[in-house]
Amino acid sequence: MVGETVITVVGNLTDDPELRLTPSGDTVAHFTVASTPRTFDRQSNEWRDAETLFLRCSVWRQEAEHAAESLTRGTRVIVQGRLRQRTYETREGERRTVIELEADEIGPSLRFAAVTITKSPHTAVPAGSRGGPRPPAEDLFTSPGGGEQPVPAESGQHALHEETEPF
Repeated sequence: MVGETVITVVGNLTDDPELRLTPSGDTVAHFTVASTPRTFDRQSNEWRDAETLFLRCSVWRQEAEHAAESLTRGTRVIVQGRLRQRTYETREGERRTVIELEADEIGPSLRFAAVTITKSPHTAVPAGSRGGPRPPAEDLFTSPGGGEQPVPAESGQHALHEETEPF
């Protein structure tokens, strides 16, 4: 969409992605990426860490399932998506505003690791579509007791899945 803020963040997952179901039946995975920029200090001849950015992210539908199956705490990831601002009210009645990243693409960084790619079975999606309209921003992060239901994790080997569209 025109005018949306699209960014790319590289960092490490602070925990395993949390997979949930929305009341409408859509799957969503929530995770936080910690990104710490490093700069080289020529005077001391050392690398220095700047302040860490912790960015809450969400990814939807089949990509959410792939992320939850493939990525674990500590994995270095590359996430591209759109920034969303959301205001909510705490249980104490305080209004808070947060900025979150709705991910369009997520994958492991190959800078310090190697992965094996396992393609998932192709599902029919019209060309140019990402699987239908995205839910409204208000549905992104419902409190754990407020509608979204956790999806039980399946044990097994973690593998990166790649979805391809027909030419």
